[in-house]
Amino acid sequence: MQFGIYSVGDVTRDPSTGRTPSEAERLQAMVRIALKAEEVGLDVFATGEHHNPPFVTSSPTTLLAFIAAQTSRLILSTSTTLITTNDPVRLAEEYAVLQHLSGGRMDLMLGRGNTAQVYPWFDKDIMQALPLALENYDLLHRLWREEEIDWEGRFRAPLRRFTSIPRPLDGLPPFVWHGSIRTPEIAEQAARYGDGFFASHILWPKGHFQRLVAFYRSRYAYYGHGTEQDAIVGLGGHIFVNRQSQVARERFRPFFDNAPVYGHGPSLEEFMEQTPLSVGSPQEIIDKTLTFREQFGDYQRQLFLFDHAGIPLPEVLDMLELFGSEILPVLRRETARARDARAAAAPTHARRLASMTALQ
Repeated sequence: MQFGIYSVGDVTRDPSTGRTPSEAERLQAMVRIALKAEEVGLDVFATGEHHNPPFVTSSPTTLLAFIAAQTSRLILSTSTTLITTNDPVRLAEEYAVLQHLSGGRMDLMLGRGNTAQVYPWFDKDIMQALPLALENYDLLHRLWREEEIDWEGRFRAPLRRFTSIPRPLDGLPPFVWHGSIRTPEIAEQAARYGDGFFASHILWPKGHFQRLVAFYRSRYAYYGHGTEQDAIVGLGGHIFVNRQSQVARERFRPFFDNAPVYGHGPSLEEFMEQTPLSVGSPQEIIDKTLTFREQFGDYQRQLFLFDHAGIPLPEVLDMLELFGSEILPVLRRETARARDARAAAAPTHARRLASMTALQ
């Protein structure tokens, strides 16, 4: 089981001080957060991809390569890489470079993106988002597995005897997660290719995501990749932790009320009741997180959002320290204790390479 953090990279005013960080400050803060994540024992750091304000994460591979150079163990990932508005050829090249530079400590999560104005900026039509996602990934999948590719589709120029460079590290393509909030076709795509499926599990009630994950598991088995327990599932979540539960709620409330993701909708208490949002003491975070396995079965990756909505960097780092010292060890112990021995292991380059070698 992998535990990690992900960031959407928003530049948001701190409602308690009125101060908005600069773009440079926000990018450097994300680096500091990633380094702290490795320091406290987390497994994964993931960044989103956005091309519109108030975000700064327009170049995930650049950011992740910079972090890879300063870490030794952390897996670097995305949350999400836009499969719809990026050229699959460039994705194949850029993430293969990241794979080599990081020594295989990377993977990526593909998604369509839900910001309508971004599509025309990249000469794409949002009404074709799903066909774009399906076709572009089919090409990306082949580019990493075929030395010379002949290909023709609807949305880009044909390729003739094309080789994407560099080739994947050790001949093993990066592991791919397909992220979705609401679309069964994306779960179907993940299952068909034998890839991982990541349910964001933040904004909607658990029942919605339970249906998507169950569908993915059944289709994974249908396509012959193994049993439903062999399917690779990831979940999202959001944490704000303080040693005192009431302090946590009082401190987080102004951030929640003004958040680009949450603000101006249901109350904090309503969101906490209906979604994975966890605000409270270490024990409350532990208790709620452990319910995820009860709801979804054994899964392979749990990512938490820590830094959204203008929470200042020192506070994020303090929460990570508390999480690493008092929450993470308990989650690891209890998850391992309850885990079915038949459940799939979390994907890493080394583990996948060993499996590939054993089959040859």
